Amino acid sequence: MRGALLFIAIFALSMLIIPMIALSYQSPPATPPPIESILPIREPALQPDLEPQPDLYVGVTPPSGPPTFPVEIDLTPEQEGFPFAGVSTVSHFQILDERTGEIHIVSLRDYVRGAVVAEMPASFHPEALKAQAVAAHTFALHHHLSQQSRPDPGLRGADFSADPQNRWGYMTEEMAMEFLGPHADEHWARITAAVDSVLHLIVKHDGEPIVAAYHAMSAGRTEYASNVWVGSAPYLIPALSEGDLLAPGFETHETRTADQFRSAILAAHPEVTLSGEPVGWLDILELSSSGYVTGIQVGDTRLHGLDVRRALYLRSHHFDVDYSSGNFTFTVRGYGHGVGLSQRGADFMARQGYAFDEILAHYYPGTGLYQVALFE
Repeated sequence: MRGALLFIAIFALSMLIIPMIALSYQSPPATPPPIESILPIREPALQPDLEPQPDLYVGVTPPSGPPTFPVEIDLTPEQEGFPFAGVSTVSHFQILDERTGEIHIVSLRDYVRGAVVAEMPASFHPEALKAQAVAAHTFALHHHLSQQSRPDPGLRGADFSADPQNRWGYMTEEMAMEFLGPHADEHWARITAAVDSVLHLIVKHDGEPIVAAYHAMSAGRTEYASNVWVGSAPYLIPALSEGDLLAPGFETHETRTADQFRSAILAAHPEVTLSGEPVGWLDILELSSSGYVTGIQVGDTRLHGLDVRRALYLRSHHFDVDYSSGNFTFTVRGYGHGVGLSQRGADFMARQGYAFDEILAHYYPGTGLYQVALFE
């Protein structure tokens, strides 16, 4: 009896201590609300690398031996390929053009090709292009199904929106050929070959197409979806992305004068009051476990790092800030919101010998890759 009472007392004490410890880092709730339907923050697409790049990481030495990524593959490929999902995909998507307001009917194949060319440089490794293609297909199918059950009136019956003229979401083949430049035929052939080889595949979790979020490059470790959007998903959690540390433009320095900072912040957040000397206007309060700024004091108001990123047009919300001689200097790492698949990280993994399915399993842990029936 005494042993039982002692155990109960120790257990009760641990229940008090453990939550206190947990407050020291950012973690998702045990049963987070699902992400019903999200569109990632609009990110500028990666700049094109139109010339062949046999070694994207010139001047650095890749790790010797097996790559250090802790890839755990939760896939069940059968002898003839991947298992069937038990569902079919769609023959086309209805896409609202944000520039013109028109709704375009775009075939599945044309959409995925256009999404890949808009979002990823054609010179990336074919396995990275395949991973991007599967992610784009899955992401679009997820939104199509969400609009069937919970339509957004703002989309006017479309599955999702895009801005082809600004290379956001997807572009037409005609736009792609103009965008790709003098070697357009070669680059387009690389993209179409990659897309067509995986067009029949999607990523699923718990029987549903996942929210296959992606971004240009992380800060070395991807981010919880719950730190970026409302809701969460068990597969949108931090994953090591060491290749991003070697990518061109991984760390940038962006400067704003005190007047520029004031104007930008107040335009985005008029509720903020900035008083006293500028050196006291900013104080980083909280970082996520991946190092992204999740809490920052701006004047008299606490904001999220994403708020500052949007207001100042920073490349990501993984940053440090210093004030000197009338200027705020932000040291920014990565490019994008940091959730899901890192495009630069995918390219690095591919160049280390990983296949597209392993890349997807790494960035979307606990998911499976499945075949779907195509109707064209």
